Amino acid sequence: MLFQLLPYHHPDFSIAAFASAPNASLVRVEKDFVAPENYHATTIFPEYFKVNGEWHLAKESRMDCVAVWDGAQVQIKEFRHLKAGDLVFVGRKEDGSQGIFVHTQGFVSPSVQEKDTFSFRQGRSRETAFSRDYDHLYELLRHEKEHGHIVWVLGPAVAFDSDSRAAFARLVQNGFVHGVLAGNALATHDLEGAYKRTALGQDIYTQQSYPMGHYHHIDTINRVRAYGSIPAFIEGEGIQDGIIHACVKKQVPFVLAGSIRDDGPLPEVHADVYAAQDAMRNQIRKATTVICMATTLHAIATGNMTPSFRVMPDGSIRQVYFYSVDISEFAVNKLGDRGSLSARTIVTNVQDFVVNVAKGLGV
Repeated sequence: MLFQLLPYHHPDFSIAAFASAPNASLVRVEKDFVAPENYHATTIFPEYFKVNGEWHLAKESRMDCVAVWDGAQVQIKEFRHLKAGDLVFVGRKEDGSQGIFVHTQGFVSPSVQEKDTFSFRQGRSRETAFSRDYDHLYELLRHEKEHGHIVWVLGPAVAFDSDSRAAFARLVQNGFVHGVLAGNALATHDLEGAYKRTALGQDIYTQQSYPMGHYHHIDTINRVRAYGSIPAFIEGEGIQDGIIHACVKKQVPFVLAGSIRDDGPLPEVHADVYAAQDAMRNQIRKATTVICMATTLHAIATGNMTPSFRVMPDGSIRQVYFYSVDISEFAVNKLGDRGSLSARTIVTNVQDFVVNVAKGLGV
């Protein structure tokens, strides 16, 4: 059966409450990086703003930002990108009564039956059966390979095992990865696995520690820095396997966001946190499915910049699917606590998860 996206239910702006609503109020920014009082902060949901009697959708949104009118359409800006003179939408009511409407029910079918008041096993935990989640994910990824943009957010645990490294590389090679967001550690230990056959000094298959193995990851970083770039290192050292190798060979973009505790780091790592955020958001602007694995901070960061919808080139509006996968219940539940309410969570070892997904997709 072909995968079917959930239909988007547009607001009916012909009803009296919307038709009689005032235009949204706009106030100019007086000082760079400072929003006017009573600014409207954006959410993960589709948001509409009434200007000159017409309702306009903010097409590229993210939570905790500011809506700006550029004279033709609604732009969403981080506070740090505001400039004096920008026209900012103000108003704290989101029901349309101030010309601002946050559409939380766009992908909720009117025919959905009410849930029981009380029922067991409604949460997501290590006791949850995730079989149906895997089946749905396989169908989704097959659809997205041809029709969407799949962004994976990876923690270093994915690179600590030879089977998961190889499985994810096959996902890249077979077109199921369109972008990768990670940190210095994921790339370092994956390249270490190809260069030294270890990750943090442990054999990537047996997990046996090598003598002086604690040098391996910094030796790898140092060697890459000597070449000047990851692609040059891969070419010069004849690297033939791994996640980053597959991304380079398939020309899949990867964004490496720096951390205060990074070793080295690798040449491609963004040392400026805001440059890293901008680079990550450039990938998320295109994403239709996002899968975060074993990286709490990167998952939360990505969740905060990922809306629940995407406006496609043909003007249609579709859902953005967001998965958080971690062996820790705390890690996956943290996304919900941070406002990423559309995240679907799977509690499992991410190395097993990657291998299962590759097998389920037949790669």
